[in-house]
Amino acid sequence: MNKSTRLEKDTLGSIEVDKKSLWGAQTQRSLNNFAIGKDKIPLQIIYSLALIKKSAAIANNRLGIIDELKKDLIVNASSEIIQGLHDEQFPLSVWQTGSGTHTNMNVNEVISNLGSKKSRQPIGSHKPLHPNDDVNCSQSTNDVFPAAIQIATTKEILQKLLPELDLLIEAFAKKSKDWNQIIKVGRTHLQDAVPLTLGQEASAWYEQLLQARERIEKNLIELYPLPLGGTAIGTGLNAPHGFSNEIANEIALSTNLPFSSAANKFAIMASHDGLINSMSQLKMLAISLLKIVNDIRLLSCGPRAGLSEIELPENEPGSSIMPGKVNPTQCESMAMVCMHVIGLEVAVSMGGFGGHLQMNAYKPLIGFNLLQSIELLHDACKSCRKFMVEGIKPNLKNIEKGLNQSLMLVTALSPRIGYKKASEIAQYAHKNDLTLQEASDELGYISKADFNKFINPKSMTGSNE
Repeated sequence: MNKSTRLEKDTLGSIEVDKKSLWGAQTQRSLNNFAIGKDKIPLQIIYSLALIKKSAAIANNRLGIIDELKKDLIVNASSEIIQGLHDEQFPLSVWQTGSGTHTNMNVNEVISNLGSKKSRQPIGSHKPLHPNDDVNCSQSTNDVFPAAIQIATTKEILQKLLPELDLLIEAFAKKSKDWNQIIKVGRTHLQDAVPLTLGQEASAWYEQLLQARERIEKNLIELYPLPLGGTAIGTGLNAPHGFSNEIANEIALSTNLPFSSAANKFAIMASHDGLINSMSQLKMLAISLLKIVNDIRLLSCGPRAGLSEIELPENEPGSSIMPGKVNPTQCESMAMVCMHVIGLEVAVSMGGFGGHLQMNAYKPLIGFNLLQSIELLHDACKSCRKFMVEGIKPNLKNIEKGLNQSLMLVTALSPRIGYKKASEIAQYAHKNDLTLQEASDELGYISKADFNKFINPKSMTGSNE
């Protein structure tokens, strides 16, 4: 051992730890044994674990399990962690034990050593707080770690993702209202179809996002019941009577969210279906966003040789060789984020069914992918809104040109002259490079007056209903 390290002990013996570090032996062993990649356990999970430790200390003290001094030390140390004062003390990789035990012990050890510093005891002495007996009292990683993921996921969705998603929905709703009198060609199979308004087209986008938002929020109900107090497998061994409700109530009070004690802790500890479901709803949001930006890419393609019905803000040059080229970069960025989230959801689903018997051993993967998806979707929605959606403008000239050239306006004649004759007018116009009016006049199936009466694009959009 050199002067820059100290010895920390666990049940396997002693190990050297950097003197500046507040973690202990089990954290150090994980650092040494799992130097895999650069992905660290998200701080949101660390903060949620600290909240659980704080709440457990209060509950344990209330139930007469730990004294007032230990409770105060745990509460103070946990509060400092929640405030972000010790972020550098949580260095462990996502790719560790599937239970998350290393990270649970990381938090326990840091709280223990913060307690030692506060009490002027040597760091690593486990005095007056033992990381297992006191900080982890009435707990197991198997109930604590999934509960931390549930708390972190719920808070990030409610406080971060949904508010930003609301702003994007609002931006699309405004476009829909502003564009509701702009009549354009509709398209099915990427071919000309009957008309609609640009506002109606945009209304599909905000409605998709609104439904995705409602599904995400609705399914949070599965994350409120917590497995805390189930300890190792759901039986509640080593947790005092009443602990489950006490700690759940304390967490609900601290977060102002309706967390509660799960009625059946076996189910929520052996599987994490609520978390898997939330990830599925994030995937659905990604699917909606991906469809929307692909629509926008198509409608804006050009500017002269494509549809070019809408114009996107010109944020940066688009080519290193083609002067003046500008690309739909926000669409491309969002599309990549959405595809990545869809891939993350596949991994979470596999982690969900990969558990065995009384415990799922894919907890860090599930938590990491959930929180990464929330962060990416939040950031992408914000970027897409600020740098693209709010600045989209309709290209009225191209929209009118496309509408006037459309052959599918003939659809309005079908109830009057029949599908066969209406089809003949459209085909005759296309083959002879005529307008519908000209083709109709030559074929003589309907008078010019009736043609002009029924071929009314505005009435065909249903916008007067």
